[in-house]
Amino acid sequence: MTSIAPLLEIKGLQAGYGEVEVLHGIDLSLLPGEFVCIIGANTAGKSTILRSISRQVPHVSGTLRFEGTDLTARAAHDIPSLGIAHVPEGRQIFPEMAVEENLMLGAFSSRKAGGLPERMNDVFVLFPRLRERRQQLAGTLSGGEQQMVAIGRALMLRPKLLLLDEPSHGLAPKVVEEIHQAFVAIHGRGTSILLVEQNVALALDAATRGYVLESGRIVLQGSAAELNANPGVREAYLGL
Repeated sequence: MTSIAPLLEIKGLQAGYGEVEVLHGIDLSLLPGEFVCIIGANTAGKSTILRSISRQVPHVSGTLRFEGTDLTARAAHDIPSLGIAHVPEGRQIFPEMAVEENLMLGAFSSRKAGGLPERMNDVFVLFPRLRERRQQLAGTLSGGEQQMVAIGRALMLRPKLLLLDEPSHGLAPKVVEEIHQAFVAIHGRGTSILLVEQNVALALDAATRGYVLESGRIVLQGSAAELNANPGVREAYLGL
């Protein structure tokens, strides 16, 4: 039986900022079409893993491969062209630009591929509210709508791998549920997802597999069902 090669493979990842090392030997993999989550407390290093993948962390050692390509040899501006889209914590949209303009920026590295109206329509099908507000300045939107813009902008790339950093942070429960349903739909289209999330219940409900990170080290991994049933996870992160 032929094994499936990982879409993303991380081995012995050490990363940090200046002299401060945040990650201490991370091993992580994601197969094509998988939805994997990374859970853990604030400051555990979850976001640093995503920033390492998208080459936003200056000091990195270990192996980082995407479809066999060595990411450590690539500059941050090269990463989207490989098919990796990163939705950062805090959204980081352009408030003085219209919703449609923000979305178009997501396709900057794939404009030659064409199909931009179709990509835009796909985003509007996923988030109908953005179609209604396509000419509205993004800075005037609600927090939930701005998160939809950030996710939609990433989807304009038609990525092979979508990196999501704390997408539910600061959102009302109703909006969190909308975002959750969007993740399910995006994954259903065949997009691989790596989700970093403090909302552990949301993460384990959406993902198929996960890793638990503590103080820059992976201490547990397994299927979402296994992690959801783990007494330590339930006590530490689910309050059960």
